Amino acid sequence: MGVLDGKAALVTGGSRGIGAAIVRRLAADGAAVTFTYASSGQAADEVVAAVKDAGGQAYAVQADQADVDRLPAVFEAAAEPAGGLDILVCNAARSMVKPMAEVTLDDYEQMFGTNLKGPYFAIKQAGEILRDNGRIVTVSTLNTSFPVPGISLYAGSKGALEQVTKVAAREFGARGITANVVSPGATDTDMFRDSNPPEAADLLIGLTALGRVGVPADVADIVAFLAGPDSHWLTGQNLRATGGLLL
Repeated sequence: MGVLDGKAALVTGGSRGIGAAIVRRLAADGAAVTFTYASSGQAADEVVAAVKDAGGQAYAVQADQADVDRLPAVFEAAAEPAGGLDILVCNAARSMVKPMAEVTLDDYEQMFGTNLKGPYFAIKQAGEILRDNGRIVTVSTLNTSFPVPGISLYAGSKGALEQVTKVAAREFGARGITANVVSPGATDTDMFRDSNPPEAADLLIGLTALGRVGVPADVADIVAFLAGPDSHWLTGQNLRATGGLLL
């Protein structure tokens, strides 16, 4: 039996990268996992098929995290397999590397819409419908503590999400609901490769205590811990899943 048997989870942005690894891990632990994807139906279908081949439950729903009008339908779909919802993982995100001098209002609205507005209202709805002792996990970034030029919108939106998560921990804690953040470091995903020059991985390996770039499953393991029963006394925290890039 898995530690999440009988539980239902919703993961935003679950068709690739860290999100797909989270879907697979939560399903392997026994949860019925519904996940959203913005555009790649083929990638979503592949995740669903892989989970089902392994004996798990996964369901894909098309929804852009910035589209808050879709949230009621997404939450309804996620609650259906187990008659309620127990776990929310806000993973979907946009990345952008652009000097502040070149940032436009449209850039701002797109980044904060996906990285903050969408998760904010998902967390709000989770606080209303999660069953007692539920779990909220948000995925942030090492860059809120290790800022570099060009990521003002990314780091700013993620830093705000971290604070929202801490407030949620205070507001929902009376029902046993925990809310925590996972902040990945350098992780081998499409987003990492698209946002960094080719030599970045070698540089970061040299700065990382464990001597390698992370893989999505490394982060999924931390999320699974926070989604499970053993994390019941941990809330309002930010676990920096960096392999020792930030000590």
